[in-house]
Amino acid sequence: MDLDVMNMFVIAGGTLAIPLLAFVASFLLWPAALIKVYSWYWRRALGMQVDHSEYEGYRFGYSHRGKPGNRPSILLLHGFSAQKDMWLSVVKFLPKNVHIICVDMPGHGETTRTSAVDYSIEGQVKRIHQFVESIDLNKKPFHLVGTSMGGNVAGVYAASFPADLCSVTLICPAGLKYPTESAFVKRLIELEKTQDTQSIPLIPSTPEEMGEMLKLCSFVRFKIPQQILQGLVDVRIPHNDFYREVFMEIVGEASRHSLNENMHLISTPLQVIWGKHDQVVDVSGASVLAEALPGCQVDLLDNCGHSVVMERPRKSAQLIMDFIIAQQNAGCASGKKLS
Repeated sequence: MDLDVMNMFVIAGGTLAIPLLAFVASFLLWPAALIKVYSWYWRRALGMQVDHSEYEGYRFGYSHRGKPGNRPSILLLHGFSAQKDMWLSVVKFLPKNVHIICVDMPGHGETTRTSAVDYSIEGQVKRIHQFVESIDLNKKPFHLVGTSMGGNVAGVYAASFPADLCSVTLICPAGLKYPTESAFVKRLIELEKTQDTQSIPLIPSTPEEMGEMLKLCSFVRFKIPQQILQGLVDVRIPHNDFYREVFMEIVGEASRHSLNENMHLISTPLQVIWGKHDQVVDVSGASVLAEALPGCQVDLLDNCGHSVVMERPRKSAQLIMDFIIAQQNAGCASGKKLS
């Protein structure tokens, strides 16, 4: 073989090997960094831009795509110890012509971390309203979506600021009095008796605990390599004291049943989505909302746990958009009747 041709193959092979070796090294040595790169890649691929806004010195981190149009803008509120990127799997299936905003909840992600007063459900509702005002989102009624802790916040927001919203979706919301206790709640009762705040299942500090948390939150059993579990833990450990502070606040007396105490004030069209096999907050909560608000739409998902957003992203996006369109059509029909 000609020496120049051989050199070309060697150079080409080396060039291809560099990113491959970098990936393998990251996977084995720096899985946390790989997870961050993965999120960055998907944000970019989905056209989501990261931005920041301020309200009287308080800083919010958020990502967004598109501009306000014929359909209502959609604001997505994540759950406890997550951040805005958790919605990427759902954003993938939402129409590109719909204005989407994913905000980091108080103290999470790139949003300012202050004190416990902001971490109660009432405090989080206040901060989210400030965020909405800081980007002028409520110039036109928007659709609000919240899951778990974010579902609690979204429900209380709907009760507190109905003029801001055209409709709301609650996905496995916390903050209710559930007729049936979940496996997680039973575990919390045990921990409460012993006053053990270091063994909260949603605040893992080892790969094994991370694996157990994923089993608790998901009906689907994902096969996750040990290195990725380690990476997920490495990302969370620096924030575990903060997560513990937030957790104690949202399960405290003032916030534990916030949604239950405010649901009778919700006048906005409401959709409830719940995994039938939720082990964190029991699916019986859906009947509590349905009985209190007879006009709400309830969608229960088979073979799905608490992490509806991760387990059934396509279905979640479809249900949300179908609900928004149905409400718009109902509004148009009502308007025609009135005229």
